[in-house]
Amino acid sequence: MSAPPNGDPGAAYSNVVHWLTSETRDQRFIDNIFAELCVRLRRAGIPVKRAALHVLMQHPQWRGARIFWADGMREATITRVDYDVRERPEYVGSPVQEIHNGAAEVRENLEDDPSRGRKHSVYHEWRSEGLTDYVAWPMYHTLGKRHVAAFATDRPGGFDQAHIASLSALLPILALVSEIRIKNRLARTLLETYVGAHAGELILAGATRRGSGTTVHAAVMICDLRDFTRISDNWPRDDVIDILNNYFDAMSEPIARYGGEILKFMGDGLLAIFPLSAPQACTNLLRAVSDARQAMAALNEKNKETGRTSLNYGIGVHVGDVMFGNIGSRTRLDFTVIGPAVNMAARLEALTKQLGRTVLLSRSFADLLENEPGLEPVGEYPVRGFSDPVELFTYHG
Repeated sequence: MSAPPNGDPGAAYSNVVHWLTSETRDQRFIDNIFAELCVRLRRAGIPVKRAALHVLMQHPQWRGARIFWADGMREATITRVDYDVRERPEYVGSPVQEIHNGAAEVRENLEDDPSRGRKHSVYHEWRSEGLTDYVAWPMYHTLGKRHVAAFATDRPGGFDQAHIASLSALLPILALVSEIRIKNRLARTLLETYVGAHAGELILAGATRRGSGTTVHAAVMICDLRDFTRISDNWPRDDVIDILNNYFDAMSEPIARYGGEILKFMGDGLLAIFPLSAPQACTNLLRAVSDARQAMAALNEKNKETGRTSLNYGIGVHVGDVMFGNIGSRTRLDFTVIGPAVNMAARLEALTKQLGRTVLLSRSFADLLENEPGLEPVGEYPVRGFSDPVELFTYHG
């Protein structure tokens, strides 16, 4: 092993191991730990020039992530990896694929004649960058989860055997340190996926007791797809699922873009809130509605071209205090909102079909908007479950 700038290389490496096992407990993010690990390895005389962790994840959009560090970087970068990566040239035949396919080690001497080595383009790229040696190993987590740790150097002659032995010996420790951070990130991702970012944060912070919750002043939006029973009866199952997913994409992405939070999907409907603690929450909700209508128009054009049915929908919007928290049985909870404001939004959504309007807004919501173009009075109408008629508006934005 190369000697560090000062002191005994064995002691310096032991310090790296001690730091990794005992001094990282307060660091939440594996990318920060990985970057500092690589810096400490260089100081200990192990000539790591660049390194990467290739981590598999459970995420609705991403198959995994690549955590990358190179000498001179203060922080590691994280790149998300799509589900279709396995069909891409950058993956097929790569060292990561070799590890995923069962290899216990991938080692490539980048100083050798390229004609004698592996042919994947990434090795040519690394040679052109002056790297001399590359090694990758599987990094095992519990229940058979298999990730990849890789290291490269520009040292003439590459890594020596002491370097390789030291890096290999770190893997079980790095696996333990990384697994808890990745599981924490996974828990956060799954909660964000299924209950939304804000609710997920509350649950992770300990808001898991039945009946616990807070009162939130918010604009409430409920959207429902029309004639879904007819669609589900007349189209194959996979087509129905695809139709629903496209519809939810068109509706959901504008809601997230303008600061709303979708709390649940209800069959072919969704419930979202825009807390009024955010500036311009009501205006933002209308912007989300406007963008969603444009997205739905584009989707219906696409459906028309592919022979699918056009989709109709209704949106009801009201504003008021809602209880935001845990509702359910002793063993199965739902983190959601309840209250008269939610009920009113649901009733207005139902009225859209009766009145032939795509969007219905309550007077209470409209009063919070300032000089908003596109609002049109519809009149006063009785609303089931409420004693007084409600003045309603539609929106043409």
